[in-house]
Amino acid sequence: MSDRSVGKPLPRVDGRAKVTGAALYAAEFNQPNQVYAVIVGSSVGLGRIAAIDSAAAARLPGVLAILSHLNAPRLPYREHHGFIDPAVGERLHVLQDERVRFFGQPVAVVVAETLDQAEHAAAALQIQYEGQLPGVRIDAPDAVKIVPEAARRPGGRIQSDTRRGDPDAALGQAATRIDVTYGIARQNHNPMEPHATVASWSGDRLTLWSKSQWVGNERDEIAAVFGLPVEQVLVICPFIGGGFGTTLRTWPHVTLAALAARHVKRPVKLVLTRRQMFYTTGHRPHTTQRIALAAAPDGRLASIIHEATGETSRYEQFIEAVTSATTFLYSCPNVRTSYRLAPLDISTPNHMRGPGEASGIFALECGMDELAVKLGMDPVELRLRNDTATNEHDGLPFSSRSLRACYELGSERFGWKRRDPRPRSMRDGRLLIGWGMATATYPTNRGPASARVRLLPDGTAEVETAASDMGPGTYTSMTQVAADALGITPEKIRFRLGRSDFPPTPPHGGSMTMASVGSAVHAACLAAREKAAGAPREGQTIVAETSTAPGDERQKFSMHAFGAVFAEVAVDPDLNTVRVRRVVGAYGAGRIVNPRLARSQCTGGMVGGIGMALMEQTVLDRRDGRPVNASMADYLMPVNLDIGSLEALFVEENDPHVNPLGVKGLGEIALVGTAPAIANAVFHATGQRVREFPIRIESLLSTGTAS
Repeated sequence: MSDRSVGKPLPRVDGRAKVTGAALYAAEFNQPNQVYAVIVGSSVGLGRIAAIDSAAAARLPGVLAILSHLNAPRLPYREHHGFIDPAVGERLHVLQDERVRFFGQPVAVVVAETLDQAEHAAAALQIQYEGQLPGVRIDAPDAVKIVPEAARRPGGRIQSDTRRGDPDAALGQAATRIDVTYGIARQNHNPMEPHATVASWSGDRLTLWSKSQWVGNERDEIAAVFGLPVEQVLVICPFIGGGFGTTLRTWPHVTLAALAARHVKRPVKLVLTRRQMFYTTGHRPHTTQRIALAAAPDGRLASIIHEATGETSRYEQFIEAVTSATTFLYSCPNVRTSYRLAPLDISTPNHMRGPGEASGIFALECGMDELAVKLGMDPVELRLRNDTATNEHDGLPFSSRSLRACYELGSERFGWKRRDPRPRSMRDGRLLIGWGMATATYPTNRGPASARVRLLPDGTAEVETAASDMGPGTYTSMTQVAADALGITPEKIRFRLGRSDFPPTPPHGGSMTMASVGSAVHAACLAAREKAAGAPREGQTIVAETSTAPGDERQKFSMHAFGAVFAEVAVDPDLNTVRVRRVVGAYGAGRIVNPRLARSQCTGGMVGGIGMALMEQTVLDRRDGRPVNASMADYLMPVNLDIGSLEALFVEENDPHVNPLGVKGLGEIALVGTAPAIANAVFHATGQRVREFPIRIESLLSTGTAS
């Protein structure tokens, strides 16, 4: 129908509020009689606190309290593992003992009347440590590799080991093979909005205005920490200024804000500094990977071996799907994957946009490019010859797999046929031009979700759900879904989210929000519409609340989004600088609810992929585990001048199996394929294969690229 909202590129319904400042973020929910808290982090990377002298700091003007393990109350820390949290290990119990587990660990919190006073007192606090040399290198000779306990459990997406056929024998017998090692650096999320929490107690009830991608889990975690019924904790977060996964978990600063507020009996605001966001709020783990591929002369894959090791903390086991896509992306009779962890003296890593897949696809897709070069075959053709309609890992057919269409659409738009396959053969004046490509994939996730709808007498509707919006346009896309289900225009919908007392939803991550929350909104609106059809119309408010959940579709189908990414780089042969000129991505992502938002999602992911490939790296001082570049001056990320032409295309894909709306998430997939496409383009431009991300000037200095 032409009057339907879904499928139209409607502008953001929350756009005006954001550009006028009417949209409030966590740190802007100021409360009457509010005071300020500042965290003091450990200046050693391992050891114990020997002494704390707070006398001088406590005498400074405005100081209300200084809490440390010496005087902080013992908190219950009841067991709680949201499914986004590590399943093995125990989260940091902040200010509960003298142990230091990583650099920057919160060891005290200072509360004062003003932020300046709190910062002054925090700087004046005297702490002595008995320090030890921390282990922070995944590649250190004494680094221990373990099998992650949670990945041993059968049936999960993340497996420590998988095998079909005899890949080692096939590798040894193959006519053409590669066997190489790739590495991707530790990266930090660095969203525009810092982590922030305003905490206020009313008796034994706690309200948190807190930056969170999962307000329900934050409520449950803080209730567990303080030993409260979940009904006594309310978390509010209507807007998020970027997250990329860093606010999926509930980190120690939230506990500290609530603890400080209870201690001083006043509302407390706690905002992390940019530097502190490198310490305790997660990061993409440093990962090393071995890729071995073998093929027949016609390009048919004979063997795939993918071995990966990721870093984790010693107190939790963080796992991610580094090798999962390798088990099904291409047709191959012999496949073996292995995933291990290296426990280090660091804070626990966390999900970062495209977690696991972004790292694993980098190694696999660069390996496929190396194999194509050895075979003398076009990289797209190599992938087409190994396409499959069945997930050969679990034997299930794909619910839909438009990968061939993505290759065709993307290569045509990019002009791939004009590519000269010889490295260093394409130039623009003195610049070396490289064209590279890579496949992208990400699972189609869905979780249980609920929504509530009110049909008001004036013909408008209110829709409520505890979802989040960190930028992809949740307010807008849910409004479109609700409008169509109710049969009214989007202007008559008021969509509300970001409160833990709204109907529960999964986390705003894993590319699952539209599939999960959208399905619930759609069902609730249909229920309200049916309820209204049999009710008197005069002056009555109709309320309907509905919950939805996945069925048995995962037992019948393998469900993933797919894409093909093409990139062009220009390399200065004298300076070895790399610039991304353009990226074209073609995606099969089911039904596109809002093409404008979808393109924005994908181009944003491409920017993240540029950062991953060429810039982003958190460097730790091996002496104490300190992030040496914990600032936006030293942690490099793409800015406007680094971004060339970015174009996202969508193939038409009807998938009735994945969820009632037929949608697949877009949050991760664009980032997943971009970085390896850029790396392959750099090889094509220079003839040098760089196997460590990020690719910097020094990466190309080993043999030089000068003509």
